[in-house]
Order: sequence, then structure tokens, then C-alpha cells
Amino acid sequence: MSTAAPTPIVALAGGVGAARFLRGLVRAVDPRDVTAIINTGDDRRFYGVHVSPDIDIVTYTLAGRVDRQRGFGLADDTFALIDALAALGHETWFRLGDADFATCQHRSLRLAEGAGLAEVTDEIRRRFGVATRLLPMSEDPCATLVELSGGDRMHFEEYLVRDGAPSDVEGVDLSAARNARPGPGVLDALRAARSILFCPSNPVVSIGPILALPGVREALRESTAPVIAISPIVAGAPVKGPADSLLRGIGAEVSARGVARLYRELIDGFVLDTRDREEASDVAALGLRCIAVDTLMRDGDVAERLARDALELADSLR
Repeated sequence: MSTAAPTPIVALAGGVGAARFLRGLVRAVDPRDVTAIINTGDDRRFYGVHVSPDIDIVTYTLAGRVDRQRGFGLADDTFALIDALAALGHETWFRLGDADFATCQHRSLRLAEGAGLAEVTDEIRRRFGVATRLLPMSEDPCATLVELSGGDRMHFEEYLVRDGAPSDVEGVDLSAARNARPGPGVLDALRAARSILFCPSNPVVSIGPILALPGVREALRESTAPVIAISPIVAGAPVKGPADSLLRGIGAEVSARGVARLYRELIDGFVLDTRDREEASDVAALGLRCIAVDTLMRDGDVAERLARDALELADSLR
């Protein structure tokens, strides 16, 4: 596996929003010209296997095999294994489909054989016929922890899936990512990029862990590539997921403008939705070039237009 070949477009990615955006991006450009650096702060062992939720969401989506209704997992998957475990008395709040479980089992077996997560991710994306280069942000454990009022502290998947994303967030702990090493090829990809895009992902728990890795912020600042972020907040609310509670938990405003403020030291341009057009002047006041377009990726055509708009903004900043 090669992890050093430069590609023109690098996208920081995590979750369903990133996967949908990347689906549009690889329609707008040659998929081989895209490298996605994917959040691994959600990774965890379930049922004895290593699950990489964001890597798998991106892989399945780009392969055209994702369960579109849920936004994750494999379409038409069955759940015989998880149902059998439940019948035997196991907690099964994290429901892996049978074919999805096989992906994770393969990952676990290869890691046990001594392969790195980057190598295994590359094997899996090739097996699924994905042409885009997928890089785990790190091969080290770097769990994202969510802190709630009353002192509760839990892994992000427990917060999101088991407990249904309670709103009383008081903090997010990214210390594991701050003490981890960037994965193979990550810093090289950022340095070699022609354009860098922050996907419309949760800025706290999807993009935040990537930015927390040692060397990533420095690579972004040193890069000559224009850096563009797409807002995941539309009309004061997240398109999907608990970004509102998490943003409030770290003291950030729940708005496109608030996301731009989080990223301001690292980006050159910002894409927000037409519904937030009135915030564009506030974003411009941060020293960022800003455009307002349709960001609600209802289908592949909208996602492709959004990707083209982001790339055109990047080109205007060269």
C-alpha cells in the first residue's frame, strides 16, 4: 500500500455529512484525485471486533452500498448475529449488521496479524471498489469522550447511540487525539494538497479530533493550498446529529457563523447555506471569503453542486 502519493484535493471527514459530501465531490472530480482523512475518535471494540464507524460510513457510501435510510451500515444487511447475541443476554445497543460485522471482523483479524489501520482501510476500500484514497487520521487509540452535567463521562458512541445524545453536554475531551500520532500519509497529504476541504461534519467530534492531532494544525497553516470549510449548521440547527448540544458544550455559538469562528485560524474560505445568507457579512468580518449556496444534500446532484461551489471558492483564493 502506498500512503505517500500526493493528491490535489484533501478532505477532512467524519460521519454521514462528510460521506454525502464526498459522494458529490467524487462526481465533480476524478475520485483518484481525492484523499479523505477520516476521524477515528469514534473507533471502539464491540463484540470483540474493532469498529471504525466513520471510516465504514465513508467506504460504504462511496461504494454505493450504504443503507441510505440510516446513513450508515450496509444496505439490505441482516441482523441474525446481533439478535442471537441479544437472545443470549448481551447488551446490543450498538447494532452491527451481519455483513457489516464481517468488515469489522476482517479489520480485527488483520490488526491482530500486525497490519496497521491504514493498510487495512486501504484493503477494505479496494475490496469495495472505492477509488478515493482513505486515510485514518491516526492508528493510535484516540477515543473522543463526552462530559455531561453531574460528572458523567463517556465514549462518544455511548453518548450518541446508547444514550440518544443527551443535551446536557459540558465538555468534550480530545486529549487522546492530542497525544496520538497522525496516521501514515496524513501530514504528507496535507502538505501536498492543492485544495483542502473541511467536510460539513460535526466540527466538535468529527473534525475536532483530526485538528487535535499533533502537527495537523501546523501542516494546515504551512500549506499553500486554500482551505475551505462547509458549514454543517443550517438555520441555527445541525442537519443531522447532536452538533448543537456539543457546540454549546464547548461554549460555541450554534450557527454557521459560530462554526466559522471555530475554524477561522485555519481556513481561508467558508461555505454556508442560503438560509444563513445574513451571516455572510459576519463571516467575512473574520477575514474569510464566504459564499452562500444550497448545502442540504438531498441527493447526489446537490452534493455535486456543493462540491463544485467549494472548489470554485478554493480556486478563487489561489
